[in-house]
Parts: sequence; C-alpha cells; structure tokens
Amino acid sequence: MKLSSQSFGNGQPIPAEFAAGGSDGFAGNRNPQLAWSEVPEGTRSFALVCVDPDAPTVPELVGRDDVSIPLDQPRGHFIHWVMVDIPAALRELAAGSCSDGFSARGKQPPPGPAGARQGLNDYTGWFAADPDLSGSYRGYDGPYPPFNDERVHRYFFRLYALDVERLPLQGDFTAADAHRAMHGHVLAEAAIHGSYTLNPALGDGSSVTA
Repeated sequence: MKLSSQSFGNGQPIPAEFAAGGSDGFAGNRNPQLAWSEVPEGTRSFALVCVDPDAPTVPELVGRDDVSIPLDQPRGHFIHWVMVDIPAALRELAAGSCSDGFSARGKQPPPGPAGARQGLNDYTGWFAADPDLSGSYRGYDGPYPPFNDERVHRYFFRLYALDVERLPLQGDFTAADAHRAMHGHVLAEAAIHGSYTLNPALGDGSSVTA
C-alpha cells in the first residue's frame, strides 16, 4: 500500500496552512490532502493516525524566551489525529475536508468521511489547564511545536488497511485505544512524514531527516 500527499513532499516541510500554530499564533489548521493506492484484497476499512515523535518531555521549558529546549532532551509522542472506520472504497482525503481552522475547545464534532469516527488528539491534555482552551479536541489539529525548541519536529501520517469494517471503540477514544483495537486486523500499513518548526534559527526545517 502507498500513501502520498499533494500538500507536502515526503520528508519535506509542511506548509503553515496545515499547521495549528504559526509565528503569530494559531494558523490555518487545515488537514493536508492524503491519497492512497495498492490497497490489499480483503480491506474492509482504514484507520489513520498522525503522530509527532519529537514532543518535549519537560513542559516547564515550553515557550520560554529565556531558555531553549535542548536537542538531546528525551522526547515523547504527541497525537495530532486519529480516525477509524474509514470506508474501504475511499482513496483520498481532500485538503481541508476534515479540519479548516482552529476551534478553541475542539471541533464538536469534526467533519470527515461518512461513517468514519475521529478520536481525541493530545491537545485535549495539553490545554486541559487553560480555562480559555480546555476541551475535547477531536479529529485533526496540526503542528504547533514550541518556538524555543532546538529540534525540528516530524509528523508521521500512518494509514492502516484493516480486515474489519468497524473497530470496537466506544465514545471518545484515543490513538492508543485504536491501536489496541486494530491488533490482529492490520493487512497493510503505509506512512509519509513532513517536518515543521517555529524556531527562527532553524529556518523551515528542510534539513531534517527521519
């Protein structure tokens, strides 16, 4: 199975229109266009996850003018999108079809393909203590890495072809829930990734590698 995007090249910088944050605050937050092909026989649905594996693990350093987040700080995963029960006949998500702008407190519910379900992303936890932004963030919310991070962040879009039409998930589910539910049902997987940074010292992040 192959996954591609007209919105950014594999391993290349993601344009700001597809990010949640820009140099002056919230950005376009449109989901990128994604298309896939060479789907295995027996596919009954797809699942999609977008993850940043370069998230800082010391939140006290995030967004400070007096200190940088060091390149070698241990990193964790930050989920930007999880969607399941994507119809087996579908082969493309158009740019902006699942997210077009940032919604404080999250999209209720997010738009998407008929029949598909979108779970919580990790902005739910990140904004939990902010009275102006706290809420349930569902669907796609794009990159918004700290401007003081010395590392260019990568964003991996992973598509899974599944042998079941519907995953046994209830209510607000997470990417971890989806991965557990997918276990034993994955026929094929495809991935692409882009990069993004708000650190002016790093330019557009085009030198980053996976």
